[in-house]
Amino acid sequence: MSTVKLSTVLSAMSYALDLTEGQPQGHASRSCLIGMRVAEELRLAADERSDLFYALLMKDAGCSSNAARVSQLFGGNDQDAKRSLWERDWRRWREKIAYALEYTEPDGSLLQRMRRFAALAKAGPSSQRELFEIRCDRGANIARALGVSEPTAIAIRCMDEHWDGGGYPEGLRRDEIPLYARIIGLAQVTEIYWGRGGPDAALEVARERRSRWFDPELVKVLLAMGTSDRLWSLLRSHAPQEAIAAAEPIERAIPADESRLDRIAHAFALVVDAKSTFTYHHSDRVAAISDQIAAEMGIAGGHRVRLRRAALLHDIGKLSVPNRILDKPGKLDAAEWEVVKRHPYFTYEILARVPVFSEFAYDASCHHERIDGRGYHRGVPGDALSPQARIMATADIFDALSAARPYRGAMPLDQVLGIIQQGRGTQLCPNTIDALTAVAAKNSAALTASA
Repeated sequence: MSTVKLSTVLSAMSYALDLTEGQPQGHASRSCLIGMRVAEELRLAADERSDLFYALLMKDAGCSSNAARVSQLFGGNDQDAKRSLWERDWRRWREKIAYALEYTEPDGSLLQRMRRFAALAKAGPSSQRELFEIRCDRGANIARALGVSEPTAIAIRCMDEHWDGGGYPEGLRRDEIPLYARIIGLAQVTEIYWGRGGPDAALEVARERRSRWFDPELVKVLLAMGTSDRLWSLLRSHAPQEAIAAAEPIERAIPADESRLDRIAHAFALVVDAKSTFTYHHSDRVAAISDQIAAEMGIAGGHRVRLRRAALLHDIGKLSVPNRILDKPGKLDAAEWEVVKRHPYFTYEILARVPVFSEFAYDASCHHERIDGRGYHRGVPGDALSPQARIMATADIFDALSAARPYRGAMPLDQVLGIIQQGRGTQLCPNTIDALTAVAAKNSAALTASA
């Protein structure tokens, strides 16, 4: 039974959410530290600080769900567009137009840019509300799936509401907005400006957006802390995990037992698969197929548990890939392909941060390696790949061929198995192919249902 705290896992996993938002690594963790410092000044009770703490860590849980729509609306890099949204006061028309001009089809011709800009203008405020609503609803539901409190989930859903009613998704005003959500809204924007210009910039944006975006009383608390408060040096800490651990109300710490670890893996699989309509439930299917192959090969016990979690999280590094590449209907160019090939690297970097997931981080990041050593991102030979890594590679390809993609439709089972056999001993491990074929022969309906 694991004794690690839920906060330890979530603070490490939040780095994956930073990738999707296009924010510097550690954005969510630093936002959490800002929010908890404000809570300390407000003298919130332990249970209140606990609810806020988890809301701050998971504030971006729904961030991947609107990535495809952002890419569709703007036509450029969804991560650039999402990151810069907070760096401008998009409530003001001059800044809104400047933002749209900068991020609408940035690499297109003048005609392409103007057409996209006209379509964006036609979509109007309803498209803005849609983007926030998708993100906030999904984030709240993922938080609920993790078993956190309902006030925490509601705070995540309301975090983009503004004090004067100009925010989303409901246009709540003043005290209609839950306190935790008001703190999150202030913390996340001030963190971004702190990254751009230190404490002075953070306090200045709080002052400038006071009574419009932010609760004036919360801004008053932050301004009273000043630029010499211990918070700002804490944000520069080289040991953010320790700072996060110290910020959590210890008497309210939630243990990440085995059941909750499974829920975390499933929740982040949802985050990954929500990024593109073409990968919907891909991680769940790879986990199910991997488990069936493992059972056929006689793998049992803890090895099966770790394999399922690794398979659920194998593509978490794909959160680093812009949707204009993920959803591209044609062939990727060389530069785009290099971006895609980096995603296993990010899978390893994210999972290696998590004490209980680090044990399978290497295996999960090897799902595109090949037996002949010509895979990516490491290009290691087959003898460097564990049975679990080989199983995931086979399951991943099986599902990729079985599911529809932007450039082709789904393939029938016989054709999929035929293509997989062609990679026997070069691309894929023969033992895993044999196990997959045996599973298909015994119960092809179950296998295709997984895929």
